[in-house]
Amino acid sequence: MTALSAQSRGRGATVNMSGRFENFSRSLFDDGWEGLEDLPFFRTEVFEEKPKTIITKNDSPDVGFDRSINPYRGCEHGCSYCYARPAHAYMGLSPGLDFESKLFAKPNAAQLLRAELSAKSYVPKTIALGANTDAYQPIERERRITRGILEVLSEFNHPVGIVTKSALVTRDIDILAPMAKKGLVKVAISVTSLDPKLARAMEPRASTPMKRLAAIEQLSAAGIPCVVMVAPIVPAVNDSEIEAILKTAKTAGAQEAGYVMLRLPHEVKEVFKDWLQATMPDRAAKVMSLVKSSSGGKEYDPAFGIRQTGTGPYAWTIGRRFELACQRLGLNRRKLKLATDHFRRPPQPGEQLSLL
Repeated sequence: MTALSAQSRGRGATVNMSGRFENFSRSLFDDGWEGLEDLPFFRTEVFEEKPKTIITKNDSPDVGFDRSINPYRGCEHGCSYCYARPAHAYMGLSPGLDFESKLFAKPNAAQLLRAELSAKSYVPKTIALGANTDAYQPIERERRITRGILEVLSEFNHPVGIVTKSALVTRDIDILAPMAKKGLVKVAISVTSLDPKLARAMEPRASTPMKRLAAIEQLSAAGIPCVVMVAPIVPAVNDSEIEAILKTAKTAGAQEAGYVMLRLPHEVKEVFKDWLQATMPDRAAKVMSLVKSSSGGKEYDPAFGIRQTGTGPYAWTIGRRFELACQRLGLNRRKLKLATDHFRRPPQPGEQLSLL
C-alpha cells in the first residue's frame, strides 16, 4: 500500500493531482525527515458558498433536460469514474481526493429557487436534481438542502427529476408522493452492480446495492415513478450484470431504465486509470482497450450524440443487450413526461391576490 493510498483508505480516488488550471503540479515524496505514512487521513471538510443563482441552464442534446440544480459541489460517494470531478479544478482544488473530501454546500439554495421561480418571466420545465453531484450524498442528512429545494418545488407545483445513488431519497417520500400524484416527479436510482464488494470498490460511500433496490421498492410502493440507471457501464468490470440489474430493479418496481457508458473527461482519466490499476491490475489493460474501441481509439470522445453511448462493435453490443432486456422485461413501454400545467406562483408578500 502506498503512502497516499494509506491516507485515502475508504475513499475512491487514489491520487490527488493538481487541476488543469494550476501553474504547478504536486506530488508526494519522502524527504527523509518525516515518514509519509504519518500523514493524516483525508477527512471530509464542508465549506459554504452562496451563489447568486441556483438554476443552471444547459443546451446539451445528450440529456433530456435544459436546467438543473446542484445543492453541493464535490461528492463524498467517491466514485473514481465520476464525470463531475474536473469541475473541482475551477475551485483551485484537485479532481482527485479533494473532490470527495472538500465539499461545498449551498445553504441559500431554497431561497434562491423561490426567487427564480417567482419571476414573472419564468417558464416551467423539468428541473434535474443531482445531475452533476449527488443531491443525497451523506452530508445531506445534516444539511437538508435538497429537502428544502423539494419543499419549494412542491409549493410551486414544479416538475423535478431526481438522480441518486443514495437510499436517503426515501426520507423525502412525504414530499415526493403528493407531487407524484400530480405527475410532477420521477426518481432515477443508479445501480452499477449487484455485487456489494464491487460496488464498495467502485462507489465506497454510496448506499449498498440492496439498499438502492429497497429504495426503488419503497418509492414505487408510495406511487413515485422510478427509473433504474445502469450507469456507468464499465467494460470488463460490470457489463456482464446489465440484464441482472434490470431484472432485479423491475421486480423492485422500476418502470423505466437507462444506461450510460463510462466517460473519462479531463482529469477523470488519471483518477480512473490509477484506481483501476490499484484495484484490478489483472484486467486494467483489457478495460482500457475496450474503452478506446468505443471512443474511436481515444480514451474519451466528447462529441455530442456519442459520448454517452460510445461507438463501434462493443458499444453497439451493449446497446442492443440493454434494448432487448428492456423489451423482455417490459421496461420503457411508457416513458412518463412530467407535467408543467400545475405550476403556480404562490402570492408574494404585499402582492394583490387574483380574483380569478
